[in-house]
Amino acid sequence: MQKEDTSWFASWFDSPYYHVLYKDRDDSEAADFMDRLTQYLHLHPSSKILDLACGKGRHSRYLSSLGYDVTGVDLSTQSITFAKKFEKENLKFAVHDMCLPYKKGAFNTVFNLFTSFGYFDNELDNLRTIKAIKANLSSNGLAVIDFLNVCYVASNLVKQETKIVDGISFDIKREINNGYIQKHISFFVDNNHYEFTEKVRALTLKDFKTYFKEAGLKLKQTFGDYHLNAFDTAASERLILIFGV
Repeated sequence: MQKEDTSWFASWFDSPYYHVLYKDRDDSEAADFMDRLTQYLHLHPSSKILDLACGKGRHSRYLSSLGYDVTGVDLSTQSITFAKKFEKENLKFAVHDMCLPYKKGAFNTVFNLFTSFGYFDNELDNLRTIKAIKANLSSNGLAVIDFLNVCYVASNLVKQETKIVDGISFDIKREINNGYIQKHISFFVDNNHYEFTEKVRALTLKDFKTYFKEAGLKLKQTFGDYHLNAFDTAASERLILIFGV
């Protein structure tokens, strides 16, 4: 049996099976969200955007197609190696730890999308990431975190399911335990048994407001879905936060 290392996201996100399991993500939904978000933010055509924890770069690639100058960074070497195939004049990718500033004051906007926050075991790393986002922003810049809505997840948790993708049967169990939303993933490939656990800290709007206050940031707006409808604690699937200095 092969298990993940202590930093689950480092090993799981670099696993080829992560990309198999999530291969069918909705690119059209992501594009529509980017259209609405960039229009809401009134981004200048020459805006420099940092896509923080960009994965294989699906949001970055679309944003660059709109003409923005986009840099995507991610801890996963495998994801960045794939993303670099799409580099061009206004689209670059790099391996980077989002807890640390990438280029201070270099970006008009920082995006952290699709629940790419709250992975850390050390609570201070969440605050470090918020402070790093602030450091990356130019004056009057804005940042966006697209996170899950903990209350909605808790009320609609699918505790167990099986997904078959490319002939691999992924057994998935979900729970909320010790302040984390956890997804336990188990599967066999060539008679080898693999187990991974995704963990996302169950952060609420109140938690983010605390981070922002400690980092010297202000919450500007919240939305509850990719159509930018108002956030409702009980009913919204997402918690989308727009913030800046």
